[in-house]
Amino acid sequence: MRKKLHIVKIGGNVINDSIKLKQFLMAFKALEGLKILIHGGGAKATKWGKKLSLNIQMIEGRRVTDDQMIDVVTMVYAGLLNKKIVAALQSENCDALGLSGVDANLILSEKRPLQGGIDYGWVGDPLFVNTARISSFIDLGLVPVLAPITHEGQGNLLNTNADTIANVVATAMVKKYEVHLIYAFELPGVMKDVQNPDSLIHRIDHAYYTELKSKGLVSQGMIPKLDNAFQALAQGVTQVCIIRFDKVNLLTQGHEYTSII
Repeated sequence: MRKKLHIVKIGGNVINDSIKLKQFLMAFKALEGLKILIHGGGAKATKWGKKLSLNIQMIEGRRVTDDQMIDVVTMVYAGLLNKKIVAALQSENCDALGLSGVDANLILSEKRPLQGGIDYGWVGDPLFVNTARISSFIDLGLVPVLAPITHEGQGNLLNTNADTIANVVATAMVKKYEVHLIYAFELPGVMKDVQNPDSLIHRIDHAYYTELKSKGLVSQGMIPKLDNAFQALAQGVTQVCIIRFDKVNLLTQGHEYTSII
């Protein structure tokens, strides 16, 4: 029988709020069994980019990354935020190991080609996940904490969407584990109206997602999140859900969230 593995992706807005981050990390620590944490940090990267007077350009929740912006996202994601999260987990006696996709050749990507005439710059699309190396860390009793920076094997760093990394790591790890993928962020799940707490969508299939997107009820950062969620489910991940950041340990207790079906 394969062991259960939880892969949790946490959004950047939670990371930027010290109180919310502590609440999330307490819930993450309480999540039983084997686990991997994957984090973004887009809001913090945008903040630093603006401080440096850089051009910030987002297309459907995905960042255009030029020569200057790749330096910023690498420093913010793989440096500042990754180590803050690892230090916080260590303070809670959760033995975490901070990594990026570059370290130990964990995630090899290709530089994204032009798409519809759009040049995303130093943005990577994953090609390979080193599951044996990730498993070796887990077998040592460590909790890998992955920042969304990868490489293409030629010495260049690539900004890679954290929702995508969660998807590809989850689908790669199904060969060895029963994988449960959790996307955690500020809201209880996918909402028809973010201002109305009663508008939570409990279950969403691809047809319903397409309908919601056509009506503009899901947009921006939720689009890559849901695109990746459906891809992961199609590739053998046992469960995919979207849940509030401080409830990640309550999936089996009937807490409200959105299930991807």
